[in-house]
Amino acid sequence: MNVGMIGTGAISNMHARAYRNIGFRLRVCTDIDEEAGRRFAERHGAEFVHTYQEVCRHPQVDYVDVCTFPDFRLAPLEICAETGKHVQVQKPIATNLETARRMIEIARRAGILLGVVSQHRFDDASLFLARAFAAGRLGKLLQCDCYVKWYRPPAYYARPIKGSWRTEGGGALINQAIHQVDILRWLAGPVTEAYGVWQLGARHRIESEDVVSAVLRYASGATGVIQASTAIWPGYTERTEFHGVKGTAVISGDKLTVWDVENDSGEPAPVGQPAASGSSDPMAIPLEPFERQFRDFGEAIVQGRKPLVSGEEGYRALEVVDAIYRSCRTGEKALLPGRS
Repeated sequence: MNVGMIGTGAISNMHARAYRNIGFRLRVCTDIDEEAGRRFAERHGAEFVHTYQEVCRHPQVDYVDVCTFPDFRLAPLEICAETGKHVQVQKPIATNLETARRMIEIARRAGILLGVVSQHRFDDASLFLARAFAAGRLGKLLQCDCYVKWYRPPAYYARPIKGSWRTEGGGALINQAIHQVDILRWLAGPVTEAYGVWQLGARHRIESEDVVSAVLRYASGATGVIQASTAIWPGYTERTEFHGVKGTAVISGDKLTVWDVENDSGEPAPVGQPAASGSSDPMAIPLEPFERQFRDFGEAIVQGRKPLVSGEEGYRALEVVDAIYRSCRTGEKALLPGRS
């Protein structure tokens, strides 16, 4: 696979390393900071071009990897729809549901694949739980929660666009905890309603939330809690918990740390100690899940199928975030679109 990259910030370096490890070639890149973009290109053996349009129209590119702030997704996708290039975007899929819906429809009409980077679906723990839940090993789910009590220093929010509604779509929930929201939605199923409360700029000088709590109800009847923050010093390993009538599973960081299931049998659970986490350092995360997701996207292109984390899957995670934000703004329970 030949990849073109838009945006060469911190996460782009992890993407480039993952591509190198799996044998994908980073052909071309661009960045609004030309000096930084040229350094990135030299470091990773890519061609630097001045505009994102050139990346989207590059004749040697199979797909475009959009590693920009969340407000810049639609424009490159529209060009890729014209040129027949597939597109993968960093999470979240967009800052709002309207843009996300447009992206999905444009990709569908153009016959191109749209993927959203949500690499924690490719952790050993998540993959094991997907198989275990399909086999009914936890039984009926009762309670499904996530706790993302992280810390970001003031320097992280030094740029005015950080934590802004327009550029990032919000704060700790949409930018940090959306990974765990995606895992909850993937494994526990659709969410039908949410009630949330937040603190805007509780610790940081930002306009959005750096502390938020929500209560969920799932279509299955299970309930759950989401807590997300970038204000909890010094930052603690995130947890995603699933409690069923037969037992409990807990993911801490990227590891399955609890598998307490009554009369269990089947594939051994890969229980281990908490490891990599972005609790206080955004880059303190493992590379292998990115490699697995990028392989899946490449295979989806070759096989003509949807990737595991398609645009529709990214939309479903954003739906939950949007419902929590709506509830926080109104003080009332929010129903998810299309639900009753």
